Amino acid sequence: MTTRSDSEAPAPGPGTARTPRRPVDLLLGAAGLLLVAAIMLAVSVATGSDDAADPVRLRSLLPPSLLFLVAVGANLVLIVLVCYVVLRILFTGRLRDLARVMAAGISAYALAALINAALLSLLSPDQVPNTLTVSPDDVFPSATLGYVAAVIAFLRTMPTGLPRTRSVLWAGNTTVAVCSLLAGVTSLLALVLTVLVGMICAFLTWYAIGAGSPSPADHGLLYAELSRFGMTAATVAQAGTDREGNPRHLAELADGSRVEVTVLSSENTSGFWRRLRDMAFLRGPVAPRMLYGVRRRAEHAALMSYSARDAGVTVPRVLAVGELGPGTVVLVRELLEVRPLDELGEEALTDGLLDLCWSELGTLHRHRVAHGGLTGATVGVLDSVPERAGFTGIDRGAVAAPQMKISLDHAAMVTLLAMRVGPERAVDSAVRSLGGPATAAILPFLQPPGLPYPLRAGLRADRGLLGRLRERMAELAPEATFEPVRLERMQPRTIVSVVIATAVGLVLLYQLTGVDFGTIGRADPRWAVAAFAMSTVCMIAAAMVLVGFVPIPLPWWRTVMAQYAASFVRIAAPAGLGSIAVNTRFVTRAGAPTSLALSAVGLTQLVGFLLHVPLLLVCAYLTGTSYWTGFTPSPTVVVISVVGTAAVAVVLLSPRMRRAIASRTRPYLRGVLPRLLDMFQSPAGLLLGLGGTVLLTVAFVLCLYFSVAAFSPPGTYVSPVAVAVVFLAGNAIGSAAPTPGGLGAVEAALIGGLTAVAGVTAAVALPAVLLFRLLTFWFPVLPGWAAFSHLQRREAI
Repeated sequence: MTTRSDSEAPAPGPGTARTPRRPVDLLLGAAGLLLVAAIMLAVSVATGSDDAADPVRLRSLLPPSLLFLVAVGANLVLIVLVCYVVLRILFTGRLRDLARVMAAGISAYALAALINAALLSLLSPDQVPNTLTVSPDDVFPSATLGYVAAVIAFLRTMPTGLPRTRSVLWAGNTTVAVCSLLAGVTSLLALVLTVLVGMICAFLTWYAIGAGSPSPADHGLLYAELSRFGMTAATVAQAGTDREGNPRHLAELADGSRVEVTVLSSENTSGFWRRLRDMAFLRGPVAPRMLYGVRRRAEHAALMSYSARDAGVTVPRVLAVGELGPGTVVLVRELLEVRPLDELGEEALTDGLLDLCWSELGTLHRHRVAHGGLTGATVGVLDSVPERAGFTGIDRGAVAAPQMKISLDHAAMVTLLAMRVGPERAVDSAVRSLGGPATAAILPFLQPPGLPYPLRAGLRADRGLLGRLRERMAELAPEATFEPVRLERMQPRTIVSVVIATAVGLVLLYQLTGVDFGTIGRADPRWAVAAFAMSTVCMIAAAMVLVGFVPIPLPWWRTVMAQYAASFVRIAAPAGLGSIAVNTRFVTRAGAPTSLALSAVGLTQLVGFLLHVPLLLVCAYLTGTSYWTGFTPSPTVVVISVVGTAAVAVVLLSPRMRRAIASRTRPYLRGVLPRLLDMFQSPAGLLLGLGGTVLLTVAFVLCLYFSVAAFSPPGTYVSPVAVAVVFLAGNAIGSAAPTPGGLGAVEAALIGGLTAVAGVTAAVALPAVLLFRLLTFWFPVLPGWAAFSHLQRREAI
């Protein structure tokens, strides 16, 4: 069986070869632009006519309020489905598809805005409508149809699949367009132009970015380059990609032999970001070499091949290094007949075979050459000489390797063998080949950061493997050093914490500029008292939620005290975890089984989340809109949707974050579904729980609104809907922040939101947020401490 020189994918990855571009897309896009220019010229000639009164007649067909509600619902569905499609593309790793749909949508919206601006410049001042206050009856009455054009472009550039989602998106976008037409927000000619804009941007994006499906490299160039080196190729066939995403080809030569041809292109950045991350996180010799440029990568691959073969180790020999064009280098290697360990059965993994692997690695190390990528796909046995081991994938190794790299190779080898034959046999084979002291010296290097990426991925399936390896080595050498060598410059969580703290500090510093701190003491006492009353209602509402969703009777007064106790614990725990722990303990001490308490508290969190997200979308949608602008989403809801989608993608695409969130939420959500079904059998409890959840959100919003009113000048109007958006978004950020109670992140989000979304000045936003946080976060700490102590003495928590 033949094995490639690197672990390879079964099929070529996206974006690894030249992307096919259809000239017809460019022609259709150009024709569409000419048609748009013709329409704009016709409008400039016909602006003096009075025949564009269609919207007046159309508005009499259906009630405007009904059209508005239908458009709002359709737009919210569109937002959710577009976010879903983006996340799905991210999960499949098709970055070219993601770039295509995003570029098409953004360019369509930008082109629509540009056209509307150009049309407004063509109209005389008395023909320009005020689209925010009056009924627009002109030819092009609304500049907000850019959203419709963006969705059309998005749909036309979506990857194949998802037929139902695609159908719902088309139906929703059509509904928005029809409602806008019937309500008089737009005209028929504007809709025609909107569709043209969407289609034009879709065609041009297809031509600019392409389909993302790989096409074979120009085999004619490969034939010519092989012939340059005296290798006459009979056939050249594509054979997938290597582990760096570079296209591979197998060439049958005229003499009957076969060679592997790898095309290294400067456009292929697969693996670059992983190496950059490892270089930032790992120290010194452990960090991988970046090897900028395809020529340096090819030269290093040739150097490693020559060095290893000169040492007497079997690796694929580099036969030639050529060039196909600017930024494209071809690497020709012999096709080594090797059976990798991953393809060997259990019966073939004898002690003799394990010793062969260690012996070949020892030969490599005696010549100060480190492999750097030992995995089950790069270590194997020669087909022609079964008593000889061989290596592939040595391109990223090192010559004149320091001792640390050699020790890391040892750690990778013993880990690899332990995955196949178990820790005992793996360590025993190391002792036979290296000796006891040298095997014990591997112990400090048995850490995931120092292992090749495929091995780190394999350890996720057996998290206790490294622990068992260490125990086995400790049994053989009790005097061995157990202190791990520091391989990482810093933990990823440290970097995240520093970045978040720096960002929050910069935002707060920016908001503090020009603020008169004397205004904090000049709050209107009436509004301050109202805000304090709402903060108290928050505790009562939280108690209502718990009493409603817990199936056993809970004393009202103690339940309210438990909420204050949770506020006390919250100052030392990340947002949400303190209240969850206290409420679970309180319900358990009240007589509920632990599983029931966990499911009941988990249900309160789930219901809160299910109400929080729709409220945020609806309030964000309504922010800054009137009747005429409300038929398309406001910029606020678009920003929130983009940020939310990015946050979900970051969490779901990171295995470590997925595991952390799952481990924290699984105990609380395991029994939520049965508990939710039980709640439907108790309408009174369900109504109390849902009512408390809604009241809790409303009380927080009103507390923030009253805090803003306490510092606003007389006669200043602040939209309650905008304040609701600011609170809901700030609360979501606080829940995700790693600081206790979201401290710092919540303040920065609320101050920035009030100034950007609600239009509040920084001089008012800062004291208002400080008052709000004082009433809802800091003030409950003192009564919370008393409640916590009281409930502990009564053994209620």
